[in-house]
Amino acid sequence: MGRSQNKFIKQQKEKKKLQRKKEKEERKQERMENNNKGGNLEDMIAYIDENGNIVDEKPEDTPKPKEDE
Repeated sequence: MGRSQNKFIKQQKEKKKLQRKKEKEERKQERMENNNKGGNLEDMIAYIDENGNIVDEKPEDTPKPKEDE
């Protein structure tokens, strides 16, 4: 009686171990799909406009007028 009970407990532990391994693999796969690190370089670049504000879009390439003192 004790021997069959030990076999049953070992089987249950093995099932739990496989279930945890499967869940861990699913979480890993989900993280890989939702990873946003190392995105596009254009998304990471910020520009400073003429007023000193940070903007996402590139400013126009117009020359600034020279100020005479």
